Amino acid sequence: MKRILVVANETVAGASLLEAVARHAKDGPVRVTVLCPVNQPRDGYVVYADTRRAAARRRLDLTLARLRAASIPAHGFVVDAGPVDAVRDELAQATHDDVIVSTHPQQRSGWLRRNVVDQLRRVVGGIPFEHVVVDLQRGEGDVASVLVVANETVLGKSLLDKVRERAQSAPANFLIIAPQSHHESSYAAAERRLRLALAELRGAGIEVHGQIAHPDPHTAAMQTVRDERVDEIIVSTYPQQRSGWLRRDLITRLRRDTALPVDHVVVEPSKVEVAA
Repeated sequence: MKRILVVANETVAGASLLEAVARHAKDGPVRVTVLCPVNQPRDGYVVYADTRRAAARRRLDLTLARLRAASIPAHGFVVDAGPVDAVRDELAQATHDDVIVSTHPQQRSGWLRRNVVDQLRRVVGGIPFEHVVVDLQRGEGDVASVLVVANETVLGKSLLDKVRERAQSAPANFLIIAPQSHHESSYAAAERRLRLALAELRGAGIEVHGQIAHPDPHTAAMQTVRDERVDEIIVSTYPQQRSGWLRRDLITRLRRDTALPVDHVVVEPSKVEVAA
């Protein structure tokens, strides 16, 4: 029986990946192990990290169900390590005859931007290696990844309403980043606001997680776009006369530098902390 190791995160349930495994199964019996690394930022830290693990678990369970429905024996694990370390650890513990790695296309894949696929090729050595590109935009049940950039306005009613509206309009998951300095008092306040916003949105059934990020909002957003798949950006600020972000032309710079749709939500100071 051929043993196949599959490594994927957001694309793990993509039809292209499942078709690649099925092609191997046509040649004879196979047994599949699926590794689903949890996305972790290289900067800042995650608030409510369990949401990332839970999302990875749901995608993994869907993949295993589809493989088993096709009479392909499969089991899998959600792992906290990055994809390279996860594969290295797996190969040290078990023997595999083939390795299949799945990513988004180049323009949407944090793994490709970080050369993860090339690193994996080196780690697997002489084991046959296949890279499958899953383009979820081509009707494979895509769920958009929306980046929300907000700090003092993260509890603003207009921002929370905007996220709810976006969640209702089409399938999406959300990552809220709160750019914040490491000054103890302001850091603690930012974390409190972020936790309240996440609790409010999760209570409405929205898949959302968040993290404290680099204090410069442009840098924080660009780091996130580099590391993760991002399809849309929502930026929340105070009005022009109160917003340092707007005075630094954040919206225009993000539209230019990310080439992504950027929606701007203005929160009046009197409308902040509605969920507190």
